[in-house]
Amino acid sequence: MTMPRARRTISNWFSVLALVLAVAWPCTALADEPMMIGGCGGAYLLAEPGELVVDVFKRDRNTTDKPSILKAMLVGPDRQIVGQAVIPDDDRPKDSGMGPFFKARLTAKVERQGIYVLNVTFAEDRYGDRAIWGLTTNCPRYLIESSRGHRDRRHEEPIVLAGGDQPADVCFHPQADPIRIDVSALPANVEKLTLYDAAGQTLAELPVADGKTSVTIGPDVPRDAPFWRLRLPRGKGVVEIDGLTRWGSNDPDADQCLWTPDASTWFDLPALHWLITPYHRVLYRQPGDTLTATFDIYNHTGESRTIDLAIEADINANAQVTPAQVELAPYQTAQVVVTCPAPSAAGQSRDIHIRATPRNNPQFSTYATLTAAAGQAPAMRSFDLPLKLLPYQHENQLLGYEPSYPNDWEMYFDLNNQPIMRSNRDILALRDGGWTTLPLRQTAQGKDDLGYPKLRGISKIAFDSDNDIYIADQDADKTLLWHSSDDGKSFEGYDLGPQGAVDIEHFTGHNMPSGPPPVLRAILTEVDEAHFWRKLSRLEMFLPRKQDGRLVIGEPILVAEGTLGVGSHSGIPAAVVSRGSKVHLIWGIATDPDKPGPGVPTYVATYDRDTQQFEGEPALIGYGEPPNDVHNRPSITIDSKGYLHALTGTHSRTFYYARSLQPDTAAAGWTEAAPVADGLRQTYIGLVCDQDDTLHLVYRLWADHQPPALPGLHAELEYQRKKPGQPWEAPRALVISPLDDYSIFYHRLGIDRLGRLFVSYDYWSTYWFYRNDHRGARRAMMMSPDGGDTWKLVDGADLSR
Repeated sequence: MTMPRARRTISNWFSVLALVLAVAWPCTALADEPMMIGGCGGAYLLAEPGELVVDVFKRDRNTTDKPSILKAMLVGPDRQIVGQAVIPDDDRPKDSGMGPFFKARLTAKVERQGIYVLNVTFAEDRYGDRAIWGLTTNCPRYLIESSRGHRDRRHEEPIVLAGGDQPADVCFHPQADPIRIDVSALPANVEKLTLYDAAGQTLAELPVADGKTSVTIGPDVPRDAPFWRLRLPRGKGVVEIDGLTRWGSNDPDADQCLWTPDASTWFDLPALHWLITPYHRVLYRQPGDTLTATFDIYNHTGESRTIDLAIEADINANAQVTPAQVELAPYQTAQVVVTCPAPSAAGQSRDIHIRATPRNNPQFSTYATLTAAAGQAPAMRSFDLPLKLLPYQHENQLLGYEPSYPNDWEMYFDLNNQPIMRSNRDILALRDGGWTTLPLRQTAQGKDDLGYPKLRGISKIAFDSDNDIYIADQDADKTLLWHSSDDGKSFEGYDLGPQGAVDIEHFTGHNMPSGPPPVLRAILTEVDEAHFWRKLSRLEMFLPRKQDGRLVIGEPILVAEGTLGVGSHSGIPAAVVSRGSKVHLIWGIATDPDKPGPGVPTYVATYDRDTQQFEGEPALIGYGEPPNDVHNRPSITIDSKGYLHALTGTHSRTFYYARSLQPDTAAAGWTEAAPVADGLRQTYIGLVCDQDDTLHLVYRLWADHQPPALPGLHAELEYQRKKPGQPWEAPRALVISPLDDYSIFYHRLGIDRLGRLFVSYDYWSTYWFYRNDHRGARRAMMMSPDGGDTWKLVDGADLSR
C-alpha cells in the first residue's frame, strides 16, 4: 500500500512532541558513542529504587525518501507507561549518508525493584530498516531484545550491529542443542571473531573470509555458563545464532532474541521471563466487599524452582497472597490468590503489589499490580464507541473487564440459546448454570481407528433442527466430523478422508439445514511460488444424513477446482448456508497471473439435497480485489424470506455486496455488485443477518492517522449494518488498535437465537517485542443487544439469558 509522504522538517514534529513526555534533540558531540543496532525491539531493565535514566539514540540511514521517526515507550513492571518519546526524522535528503545522532531521555522514579521495559518502534517502518538505534542507561542490569514486525515466513531476528570502529560483544544464553553461528557483512580488515564463555575462556575462533564466517558448536561444549560472548573486533556485522536469532519448533525460548553488548549488564531474564502475570489487573467490587484475584507464577527453566510471594501495599490494604511460596517443576505454571477488601467508598481505588522472587536467585525480583476499585466496572455497561486500546492497557486495565466464562474462542448458541465454544483443547458448554467440559477429547483419544490426539481445525460449532452438535476437524492426514445427539454427553467421530482445510455451516441468523449441516473440505492442489497469496484448492462438500441414530457421510461432491479455499483466520466468513433442502455455497477462484482480471471472481451456487444436483451454473456475482489473494474469501447469509446476501472478499480494498433476485436460489439472478462504502481498506468478513433482516458486518479496516498524530496508519475493528431496503450505513469503529502499523483482531462475528450480536476478538500486533512480552491470549468479547445501536463487553449474566 502506498501512503503519501509526509514533510520531513523537524519543526513539523514539535506539535507532536508536545504530546509526549520527552523531546529529542540532535547530539553535537558524543564522548562515547553507544552501540547502534538495526531493527526494532527494546530492552528489559532490572531497575533498583531511585531514578532510572534511559537515553535512546537514533541515526537515519537516509536511503529512502520516506521519513524515519522513532517512537519509544518506557513502562514499569506492571506495564503502566512511565515515559514516552519521539525522535523525528533528520530532514536530510535521500542518499546523503548516515545522519547525525539524535537523543531522547526517558526517566522514571523507581519505588521498588522490578523489570522495566523499553519499547522501540518506527512509524511506518515495522522492520526498522530506515535508521539505527541504541541506548545508554544508568541501570546496571539490562538485556536487549532485537525484534521487528512479522514477516510471512519463518521467524528470524538477525542482530544488525551498526557501531563504529570499536570492538563489540554479543552476549547470549546458549541453547543445549548444537549452535550454528553465522556472521556476515563484516568490515574488510576483520580477520577473525572469538567466542568466549562467561568466565572469559575461549570456546572457538572464527576465521573470516570475504566478510563472513560460520562455526557450529557441538553439544559436547559445556553449557553451564550463564552466557557466552561473541567478540567482534569492530562493531559492524550481521549476527545469526541458533537459539538466539532463529529457533527450532520445540525451542522453549523461541522468538526471543535476548542479548546484551555488555557482559556486565547480563541478568537471568531468559530463564525467568513471565515470572508473574498478568502484570497489571484491575478488579471492581462493591465498597468493602472482599476482592479475590488470581495471578500465574511461571517457571521458564528446565529446573525445578521455588518462588516466594509477598504483598507490598499500604497498611490499610489488608491484602494477603496465598500460598506465600510455590514449587514449580520445569516450565510449570501455578496460581496464587490475592485477597483484599475493596475500598470503602465508590470511586476509590488502591494499588497492591505482589512481589515474586526466585529463592535460588533472590537478586532477581519483580512484581505485578492489583488495582482494587470500589463500584461497578465500566465493562458491565454500554460504552461509547470506539474502544481505544492503549499500549499495554487493554480491556481489563481500561474498563475492568473480567470474564467469568471461557474465552479461548467465539461462542455459538444451540436451539435453546445455550452457549457452547471450543477451547484450545476441549469443548465447553454452559449447562445448569455452570461451564462444563464435554467429552469429545476423551472420545477422540479412545478412537484408535482415527488416532486423533487433540482438537485442531476450525473453531465453528454447528447444530441441526434436532439440536444435535457438529464439529468439523482435521488431523495430520484426515478430515473429521464429530457428532453428538445427546446434548454433548457423548460424541462419535467420522473419518471424511484425506486431510484438508475444513468448514461447516454455522448459524448466521436464519439458516437451518434439513439434515446434518454441510461440511466443506478444501484440498490444496497448487502453491504458486511466484505469487505468494495464490494457493489453489479443490473445494468439495459433504452432505451427511442420519440413519438409525448414526451419520451416513456419503461421497464428497465436487464444488469447484482452482478455488482459494475456505477461511478460518479472522472473520471466519460463512461459505455455506441452508434452508430446507437448498444448500447455498460461495467461493472465490484463482485466475491466470498473466491475465488476472479485476479481482477474485466470486461465485454462488445452490445445491438441492432432494434432487442431488446443482441448480444451473454457478453465478458470478462480482470480484474481490486484488486478484489471486487467499485473503479474499467471500461470505454469504440468508434472510427470513430466503433471499441470499453475499459479499466479495478483499485484501485492503472495499467489499462489494450483491443480493439474489429470488429467494432460495442462486440461479435466478443477482443485483449488480456495489461497494458497501467508498474507498474503504477492508479485510476479513464477518457477516450475519438478524431477526429484522438487517445485515451486520464486522471487519478489519486500515485507517490513516489524523493530525496532530504522527503520520502512519493503524488497524480498527469496524462495524457496518444494512437495514432492509436501505443502503449500507457509515462504518463505526468498535476497537482501535493500541499500536500503529500492521495489526489484526482474529475477530468472529456471531448471533444468538435472540438476535443479539457477539464479537469475539484477540488483538495481535505485528511487533514481536509487544507480543513476546505478553503470556497468553488477549481475547475479549463484546455484544450488542439492540441490533448494533449500543455495545458492551460481555459478562457472565449476558450468556445466561
